[in-house]
Amino acid sequence: MIVYPNAKINLGLNILRKREDGFHEIASVFYPVKWKDALEVVRANQLKFTSGGLAIPGTEESNLCLKAYTLLKEVYDIPPVHIHLHKVLPMGGGLGGGSSDAAFTLRVLNEMFSLHLDANTLKSLAAKLGSDCAFFIDNTPQMATGRGEVLTPFNLNLKGYNILLVYPAVGVSTPWAYSQIKPKAAEYSISETLQGPIENWKEKLINDFEAPIFEAHPELAEIKEALYEFGAVYASMSGSGSTLFGIFKSSDPLPLEQLQMYGYNCFIHEE
Repeated sequence: MIVYPNAKINLGLNILRKREDGFHEIASVFYPVKWKDALEVVRANQLKFTSGGLAIPGTEESNLCLKAYTLLKEVYDIPPVHIHLHKVLPMGGGLGGGSSDAAFTLRVLNEMFSLHLDANTLKSLAAKLGSDCAFFIDNTPQMATGRGEVLTPFNLNLKGYNILLVYPAVGVSTPWAYSQIKPKAAEYSISETLQGPIENWKEKLINDFEAPIFEAHPELAEIKEALYEFGAVYASMSGSGSTLFGIFKSSDPLPLEQLQMYGYNCFIHEE
């Protein structure tokens, strides 16, 4: 069975407080985009994981696809499989690619072996694999709170707009990014801002990671400013970076070639 785990972007990201469990309380709206990996799962005589495309860092044991399999195996005693992941989504890009791969692995195994697990059960399992894994079970716009695993459907329609994603191959460590944050109450409500005109998002829809990360990597701030100069109605960094995105009216030209000239990896999401 072949599926295509997709990315997500953060529309606003507020770091509100540090929790007793060591995680941070956040608020953000996760929005799915069509930039995708490819994941194939087939029955096998023994458990096997292979990959192609972008190199995946870490050991095989740390791979989230294998962790997803192991999580189900412990409870449902499913037979071995061969998992092959063709990696397209950049790692450390703030796009949730690894989380998506894990969630799609759960979804595939649930279907392959007729486990009949409902969405809530799958989301509960996915949350054990990573803070934003549960989002990719429903894979629709969601308001994320808690450490990112408490999800509420969010009515947001960006029809009439294109989203240009720009990955500049700058590595940003998520633990380092969190260490630079002083949690605080949000000045503006993300949900209220998103329900208002998109022209007002620029001043009110904030990613708290931008300030420290832009200071450490000023080229990221320059890309965001360039997106506005090219006509984006809203631009931001996704997650803890380093992917930037700009939302453009679908009738406006996109600066794809100009940004690719700098060697950036770009993707256009069309609604």
